[in-house]
Order: sequence, then C-alpha cells, then structure tokens
Amino acid sequence: MSTIESRLAELGVTLPDAPAPAANYVPYVIVGDMVYVSGQVSANADGFIKGKVGADMTTEQGAEAAKRCAISLLAQLKAACGGDIDRLVRVVKLVGFVNSTPDYVEQPKVINGASDFLVAALGDAGRHARSAVSAAALPLGVAVEIEAIFQIK
Repeated sequence: MSTIESRLAELGVTLPDAPAPAANYVPYVIVGDMVYVSGQVSANADGFIKGKVGADMTTEQGAEAAKRCAISLLAQLKAACGGDIDRLVRVVKLVGFVNSTPDYVEQPKVINGASDFLVAALGDAGRHARSAVSAAALPLGVAVEIEAIFQIK
C-alpha cells in the first residue's frame, strides 16, 4: 500500500475506482508534470449526493459532499499516475462549484470540506490555491462539483 493510501486508510478512506466520464471528455489530461482533473461531482457508494445548499442541505452537509468530490479527485489522480498515487508532489489548485440558493454566501465553508480533507490526507502537499463559487444548478442536481490541478513527479 502506498504512503498516501496508508494515510487515507488511517482517515477511514479507501479510494474507489476512478469514475468514468459521463460525456464527451476525458477524466484527466497530463501536461508535463501537471495533471488537470475534470470536475468530479458529489457522490458516494449510494449514488449522487444531490441538493441545493441553503435550501435542502446545510453547510455541513455540503462540506461532506465536497469531501466526497476530493476523494474522487484523488481516485482520478491515482488512475492518471498508473496506480502510483505517491507520484503526487502537491495539490496546486481546486475550483469548487456549490449548487446553492441565490442568497447563500458560505460557499468557501462548503469547499473547505475538500480543502480540509486534502490537507489532513496529504499534509503540506495538500495545501492549494482555490476558488469557491455558487452555481444556480449543477449536472444531475448534485450539490458540489470540484476540478483540480495536481503536480506529479
């Protein structure tokens, strides 16, 4: 088991298989030492995590949905690295979209679910630049979608 996957296991997380793309795009693109991962939507073993934060979901529930996006991002990274996730140098950037009501203003707290998880799992390599924005709707009615840029060796 890799060092990163050992740390994930300590946190009670096992990486799932990387989700397949749902349309005409690729799940990731590698350019030099950078991996650009397509947006990963909130999902768990039971299916998509749907809802609108500020209406039928709390900020805390949104943060848990964002954490699930981060787990999918790491699964895609592992696939991009041919199964060797320890090639990760650092998380460079996250762009997070929150399906929220027009008056909801805590998008950063929702995306903290992903950011906090990545720092807990990866230490300083998990610290990153990021954006957290509202969306009137997201694909399939999911609560959160996050894309990422990673540096690998």
